[in-house]
Amino acid sequence: MFIADGWSDYEILDCSDGEKLERWGNKILVRPDPQIVWKSDKSVEEWRTADARYNRSKSGGGSWQTYKKIPESWKIKYKNLTFGVKPMGFKHTGIFPEQATNWDWFSELIKAEKGREINVLNLFAYTGGATIAAASAGARVCHVDAAKGMVAWAKDNAVLSGLKEHPIRYIVDDVKKFAERELRRGHKYDAIIMDPPSYGRGPNGEVWKIENEIFDLINLCVKLLSDKPLFFLVNSYTTGLSGSVMKNICKLTVAKKYGGVITADEIGLPVKNSDIVLPCGYSTRWQRG
Repeated sequence: MFIADGWSDYEILDCSDGEKLERWGNKILVRPDPQIVWKSDKSVEEWRTADARYNRSKSGGGSWQTYKKIPESWKIKYKNLTFGVKPMGFKHTGIFPEQATNWDWFSELIKAEKGREINVLNLFAYTGGATIAAASAGARVCHVDAAKGMVAWAKDNAVLSGLKEHPIRYIVDDVKKFAERELRRGHKYDAIIMDPPSYGRGPNGEVWKIENEIFDLINLCVKLLSDKPLFFLVNSYTTGLSGSVMKNICKLTVAKKYGGVITADEIGLPVKNSDIVLPCGYSTRWQRG
């Protein structure tokens, strides 16, 4: 398992019966997680002193229940990166902390390419965690997401991390349509990151279902890679697809063309004072051999 164990401003304090107890900086949140089917004795004091809890609705969705006054947003750090976080609809906070294990992995690859500027394409880029990690490592980044608000948030995170003047190109667009245009323009990238949702809609109502679209999208993106690509990263949170699916797709696309090495595993977050690691999805990593 790829474990994101380098955080100081974030940790899972406990998890039990469908919920995780988390510390985000100095704020304690309780959020649902369907992976947590086990039960603990909930002896951790913060269960009773949390700042807020996200409660699911039986009819779908849910809402935040606040026990203490919390700011609209606050900052947390991961090493030299700074992010703004806040309680959002559908339980999110704007950062997926488990992805830090991938940030560390590709940052080292970028830094090792001394004397060579690496161009990174980040698709389904959300609030820019991977974008600012790659930029901080020295890469030029093209950040693409269909949600205008998420792209604005990514810009704010870049500013917070001291990367306002760094070469980051922000695009609000449907990912597939953007990739097709880049191919026609002849643009190339040395590395590609994608974090596709299970289901979503583009800015003009385009429907995305991962099982119908992901192979063609990866196959398209392989055509955008330079002659000497560095890495290709695909994340998956879709419980209905085996983790090996993305590995197989990468074997049939990027590895078929470029060779290289594929590693694939669950990504996870450690639980404080425990030997439990909470699984948080699956990552498939290709890198040049």
